[in-house]
Amino acid sequence: MAEFSINKGIGGSVEFKGLKAQYLFIFVGGLLALFIVFVIMYMVGVSQVVCIAFGGVSATLLVWQTFSLNAKYGEYGLMKLSARKSFPRFILNRGHRKFIKFRKLHPIKNN
Repeated sequence: MAEFSINKGIGGSVEFKGLKAQYLFIFVGGLLALFIVFVIMYMVGVSQVVCIAFGGVSATLLVWQTFSLNAKYGEYGLMKLSARKSFPRFILNRGHRKFIKFRKLHPIKNN
């Protein structure tokens, strides 16, 4: 009878070469965008040397920046950073006093 190992990583986040979750999508989207820009530059008539140099430098910067973001913020850190920007710095209460109930310190005398 055949023996099968159980995959313990089911339900975990997506990971490829150390890139986790949203960084992997940023990396793939960036490489796709660089490829499209490279093709457009080549079709317009820009020199091959310039196209290859631009593609190489841009891809290197993209890889370096993506891996540094992954190392700095971790799996969910980038989402937490973007959510933190939407939090208000201060909560101000400028409500009207007529809606606030005050406790009476002295009872009113009925005459």
